[in-house]
Amino acid sequence: MEKKKSPLLTVIMSIGVIYSLLPLFWLFVSSTKTQSELLSSFGLWFSGPFAFFDNIQQTLTYDDGVFVRWFLNTLLYVVVGAGGATFLATLGGYGLAKFNFPGKKAVFAVVIGAVAIPGTALAVPTFLMFSQLGLTNTAWAVILPSLISPFGLYLIWTYALDAVPTEVLEAARMDGAGEFRTFFTISLRLLAPGLVTVLLFTVVATWNNYFLPLIMLSEPTWYPLTVGLNQWNDQASTVGGDPIYNLVITGSLLTIIPIIVAFLFLQRFWQSGLSAGSVKA
Repeated sequence: MEKKKSPLLTVIMSIGVIYSLLPLFWLFVSSTKTQSELLSSFGLWFSGPFAFFDNIQQTLTYDDGVFVRWFLNTLLYVVVGAGGATFLATLGGYGLAKFNFPGKKAVFAVVIGAVAIPGTALAVPTFLMFSQLGLTNTAWAVILPSLISPFGLYLIWTYALDAVPTEVLEAARMDGAGEFRTFFTISLRLLAPGLVTVLLFTVVATWNNYFLPLIMLSEPTWYPLTVGLNQWNDQASTVGGDPIYNLVITGSLLTIIPIIVAFLFLQRFWQSGLSAGSVKA
């Protein structure tokens, strides 16, 4: 069959692509400029000496290399927080999809309600609770709240209903496999596309998390990249502060590179995770 072409849809998609890529292009162009050129030249094109590599070096070494510490902190929060949230969501979603127990409908209502509540609404109560426990200004203040992903649990729940056939589980049980062995050797492989989808969502949410670390942390050595770069940006408005907008922009560019790489690397799993279960034989 001959594919139909729609000029209107082509124009709309082109506008969407430009809208998405223009901020990235501006970020890259701005990261090649010096502080003076950044404030005096046209923002969407190159100007002055190509200072991209100098800006990267200054960003990594400024203030005794605190940017590297912020990057490692963010990596810690993502690996432990997002990784743990994905694992717990997979366990919970699989259990809710494949096991019946009293109160299952109530759990479903709680999960749906938790998805509807924005994280910012829980930030202040979470801070007060962690303050009473003496966990504020520690890495646990960011990691522990990140371990809870109601949306991820719901996504795995709905995905596991069709992705893991009940007949396969019953056959494994008849062969003498326990529930843990069945989950880790059979179910986990079938849930891999959905697991990767949840992992991408949780990684992005944790990597871009700003408000929670802002209220939980007061020691700069525990800052993630989001809070640390904002602190650099605020230097220009303080008395005697040193404006370093070129380092802020270069640091922002370095910050988004790991997310872009993760999406490109896991894209095929993400796409299959979204489409799996939509067509039945």
